[in-house]
Amino acid sequence: MNTPIQNRYDFVVLFDVQDGNPNGDPDAGNMPRVDPDTGHGLVTDVCLKRKIRNMVLLTQDEKPGCDIFVKEKAILNHQIEKAYQELDLDPKKKNQDNVDKAKEWMCQNFFDVRTFGAVMSTGANAGQVRGPVQFTFARSVDRITPTEHSITRMAVATEKEAEKQSGDNRTMGRKSTVPYALYRGHGFISPALAKQTGFSDEDLELLWKSIEQMFEHDRSAARGLMTLRKLIVFKHDDALGNAPAAKLFEAVQIPPRGDDDRPARAFSDYEVSIGEVPEGVEVIERI
Repeated sequence: MNTPIQNRYDFVVLFDVQDGNPNGDPDAGNMPRVDPDTGHGLVTDVCLKRKIRNMVLLTQDEKPGCDIFVKEKAILNHQIEKAYQELDLDPKKKNQDNVDKAKEWMCQNFFDVRTFGAVMSTGANAGQVRGPVQFTFARSVDRITPTEHSITRMAVATEKEAEKQSGDNRTMGRKSTVPYALYRGHGFISPALAKQTGFSDEDLELLWKSIEQMFEHDRSAARGLMTLRKLIVFKHDDALGNAPAAKLFEAVQIPPRGDDDRPARAFSDYEVSIGEVPEGVEVIERI
């Protein structure tokens, strides 16, 4: 196992969407997620982590130590059972020693367990892991105005549908988009938790690269044009940190656009600046 990271990190992610739905809300007809009190758009941490997992699968091709635990159509209990099979443990014996050995095996073999943590007590028990990398929801800098569009389909799915259609009748549907929005998310990386899972400098570099490319290989008509604009990393000299995360995040300023009532329609409508940070913190602009 590689040596776990020794430094604490906090980071800011800025990304935008144009004519797309960055994260649909199943409780609202898949409309873009919105804070009902402020009108700001939201993208969940789960959505962002899903894109990172997909990038790791795409680029690492299940290399040793880089498999993904939570992936499409995966049966999680079968994934956990692999640990018991590989370690020749009896899953019926639910003693703490077996749980600890299975947990360690899962951390060594699954990147997302080592990174984000996981609940692995749903079948053959491998315990729970609290991951060193955590994300907040991303929130739009300005209010968003989701728009619904009527769409049509010329083809039909069944003969019964075809019999009902006549002339220029078409199957109708709806599509929701955000004309433009810049979103800001925050993340935290704990070396104390990294020590428990084995999250290493190699894992950290893979995480950064996956964030940088997470929209480039996740295109769809529903998402429109999504682009990562900034990845700003704060590296602490001390494992416990040299400044509160909130103070570092406040150093990343996106000033109001003044008296211009025209809604933002491009990243160039904003100015992003980074102020001074406390001693012992290095600012790394990955993008």
